[in-house]
Amino acid sequence: MNRREFSIFSIAAIGCAAGSGVLINKFYEPKLHLRPPGSVQNFESLCIKCGQCVQVCPYHSIELLGLDDGINLASAYINPSKRGCYLCDLFPCVLACPSGALDHSINSIKDVKMGVAVVRDIQKCYATLNKNVSQDDISILLNRQTYNQRESDAKKIIEDNIDKSCSLCVNSCPVDEAISFIQLNEKKVVKIESNCVGCGVCQEVCFAGVIEILPQKSYNEIYEESK
Repeated sequence: MNRREFSIFSIAAIGCAAGSGVLINKFYEPKLHLRPPGSVQNFESLCIKCGQCVQVCPYHSIELLGLDDGINLASAYINPSKRGCYLCDLFPCVLACPSGALDHSINSIKDVKMGVAVVRDIQKCYATLNKNVSQDDISILLNRQTYNQRESDAKKIIEDNIDKSCSLCVNSCPVDEAISFIQLNEKKVVKIESNCVGCGVCQEVCFAGVIEILPQKSYNEIYEESK
């Protein structure tokens, strides 16, 4: 390929890329994903998809988005149905981020704002139904392989709920008193407190599918609006 052909090829490639960008922006509706702790407002544009946060996460909570997520392909996210963020000390994911997509000023749990938990169907909650947790109920959680002591400790909390009234969400939550039980009409129900940071652990361990995380939402946005 000579210089003239290379120039024509380059111009054509740039034109195709620009056209693709316009089409993607027109027809692609971005999804809200739960991002790692410390994610900044313009995370999607700053994440360089290096995977450093994935490598250092001791709980294997962080993954990279796949092809079906369009322009967000290979950016870091957390799927709380599989594994929440345990907000470990020193926030290694934040420290490993070289691009500023994760804010390095984050140094305590109270600084984290990932989203907020909501209770979707309280009638399925084992605590509300006063049902004990069986080993079969949590078999998926128990069968996951652990690679370090932190993950083993998290699994031990799950194991300790077998044959007891379910309190997995409360016992597993890494934020003090962010989720609790209250008495309502003589039944025990889950209550999300204002210091919930949306880490996703409660959704991970709720085998009944009662709790869901709303990414990039604040407590006031959800609970003040519902009043």
